[in-house]
Amino acid sequence: MASPAKRLQSNVAGDFFVDSTCIDCGTCRWVAPQSFDSGGDQSRVYRQPTSEAETQRALAALVACPTASIGTDAGKYDVGAAIRRMPELIEDGVHYCGFASPDSFGAASYLIVREAGNVLVDSPRFAAPLVNAIKKLGGIRTMFLTHQDDVADHEKFAREFGCERVMHRQDVNRTTQAVETQLDGTDEVRLADDLLVIPTPGHTAGSACLLYKDKFLFTGDHLAWSKRLGHVYAFKDANWFEWGETVKSTAKLRPYRFEWLLPGHGWPWHGTAEEAAQQLEKCLEWMGHGGRADGWP
Repeated sequence: MASPAKRLQSNVAGDFFVDSTCIDCGTCRWVAPQSFDSGGDQSRVYRQPTSEAETQRALAALVACPTASIGTDAGKYDVGAAIRRMPELIEDGVHYCGFASPDSFGAASYLIVREAGNVLVDSPRFAAPLVNAIKKLGGIRTMFLTHQDDVADHEKFAREFGCERVMHRQDVNRTTQAVETQLDGTDEVRLADDLLVIPTPGHTAGSACLLYKDKFLFTGDHLAWSKRLGHVYAFKDANWFEWGETVKSTAKLRPYRFEWLLPGHGWPWHGTAEEAAQQLEKCLEWMGHGGRADGWP
């Protein structure tokens, strides 16, 4: 847990705080937006929780923080209960894993619990409480890695669960060369009736999205929702391959139906399929005007 001696002055007074080890990954800001925001180059507590629901969200942010930079009075709050709530159900068997890793700059990871075998989307931190919870939910059959940045502890999870890893060949490097299934090309690949891989190069050469049940679109670092812009956008100032390819691969998503957009970094988005299509068009319009280097959403 964070150190009171390193508490940032930008925090408001109260039980919860962020300390100076924060790497500004932004995780706490979307997990518990009622309490955390940006204090410049690092996150801060701008408002202390005022209800049980807000307290639980702040504790979820504490558990998710990749650098243990969020602190509170451990004797006053049941942090253990917050740990046991991970992975946290979103909807239809899709869970947010929490326990983000500093090796992926705090990227979100998701667990899909399904009868045909569970799927881990990107790698969280290999933390014993999370590993044990995943075992109770049926383990991991497949690990889908959206791109090279968010692989974190993939090797440890693969050894523990004996799962098949899937990743686009263009993003395979020294740390992922043992990935069992390496996809190629730009055509969609169906892993199962309810799982579709859509290559979306741009952020990286091998960036790819995963569509589950025509409802959940896992986007890695391809797209996220921007609180500031008020619509889905892409990280133009964190584009490691080619912005033009990002624009093209975003347009490529138009035929697909989804209701949830779950990114590795940035804010998730949820709405109807019709609203999702509108969000995509707003994003493409923004891209058509050159985009804007807005940093984290």
